[in-house]
Amino acid sequence: QQQLVESGGGSVQAGGSLRLSCAASGGTFRLYSMAWFRQAPGKELEFVAAVGRNGGDTDYADSMKGRFSISRDNAKNTVFLQMNSLKPEDTAVYYCAATLGRIAVLPRAFNYWGQGTQVAVSS
Repeated sequence: QQQLVESGGGSVQAGGSLRLSCAASGGTFRLYSMAWFRQAPGKELEFVAAVGRNGGDTDYADSMKGRFSISRDNAKNTVFLQMNSLKPEDTAVYYCAATLGRIAVLPRAFNYWGQGTQVAVSS
């Protein structure tokens, strides 16, 4: 069973960058595919990016391609989300999620979730 703890959120001006981290514990990290989702106020949960078990496979929501980059360090049981060229519409709570097995993009595929970290982008 995975416990996930996100960090790295904060407030930034449009055009700025943030790097989110998600530290995992309680399970064999390398067996889990990982993903980031986000939820803005009054909106549904939205897929951001996913990475496969060995880091070789990645997938991104169209609106994040070219701006966001997901990566993982299996030696440190951590997944990262580098966010560049941030926009006010990127403001949301960002959640880390884990699923045992292959890369996935739908929330229902993920068994374990972190508590979220707030990202606020001002114009």
